[in-house]
Amino acid sequence: MSNLMDSFRLDGKVALVTGATYGIGMAMAEALGEAGARIAFNARHADKVAEAEKHYRELGFDAHGYVADVTDEAAVAELIAKIEADFGTTPDILVNNAGVIQRTPMLDMSAEDFRRVVDIDLNAPFIVSKACLPGMIAKGHGKIINICSMMSELGRETIAGYAAAKGGLKMLTKNICSEFGEANIQCNGIGPGYIATPQTAPLRETQPDGSRHPFDQFIIAKTPAARWGTPEDLKGPAVFLASDASNFVNGHILYVDGGILAYIGKQPQ
Repeated sequence: MSNLMDSFRLDGKVALVTGATYGIGMAMAEALGEAGARIAFNARHADKVAEAEKHYRELGFDAHGYVADVTDEAAVAELIAKIEADFGTTPDILVNNAGVIQRTPMLDMSAEDFRRVVDIDLNAPFIVSKACLPGMIAKGHGKIINICSMMSELGRETIAGYAAAKGGLKMLTKNICSEFGEANIQCNGIGPGYIATPQTAPLRETQPDGSRHPFDQFIIAKTPAARWGTPEDLKGPAVFLASDASNFVNGHILYVDGGILAYIGKQPQ
C-alpha cells in the first residue's frame, strides 16, 4: 500500500516558477523545493535573480535562476532551452506567478498601461504554458498552476486591467484543462486573497495618527479570518496542485482568501 504522504512529494521533478524572486513566487518556490522539486525561476533583473538563487541554494535546493522577460516569446523559448540544458529535462511543473497590478481609476488609465498589465498578467502565462506544454505532452504528465486572484471573480475600482487579466487567466486555466487533460496534464489556479507582500505594503501602512490604513481596516472587516494572508499560506496549496495528490483535479481555481469570497459582511446589530 502506498503512503498517502508520498503522493505529495515532488522528488526529482523540475518546477519553473516565474517571477520567484520575492513574495508569493518565492514562497511557492520554497514550498516546491521543500517537497523535493528542483527549482528553475526567472525575473527581469540580474541582481534579483542572483540574490534569489543564492537564497534557494542556501536552503539546499537544486536551483537555477534566469534573466528572462516572460512576455517575449523568443526569450521564453530560450529560457526553456536553458532549463533543459541545466536540468537535463524540460519543466514537469509550471507556476505562472509573474504579475503586476496598477491602481489607476479607469478613466485615467491609458490604453498602453492597460495593455501592459494584460501582457504580463495574461499573455505571459499563455506564452510560457505554450512553451512548456510540448515537453509535458512528450513525458505523459505535467502540472500547470496559474496564479489567479479574487479579481478573477470580482471587480473593484482602480484595477480594470488587473481584473480583466485575472478573469481571463481563470478561463485560460479552464481551457488548458479542456484541451490537454487527455494528455495527463492538470492545469489549475490559485486565487490568493489579500496577501501581505511588498506590493501590498502601502495598503497596510500605519497612519500618522497611529491608526490603521483605511484599506487595511476594510480588508480585515471583509475577511472572515480577520487578517491578511501571508505568502506561507500559499505553500500547501502549491504543493498539492503540483503533486500526484491532485491528479484528478483539473480546471479549478483554489481560492486562498480567508473566506472573503464566501462572505457578504457582518450584519448590522
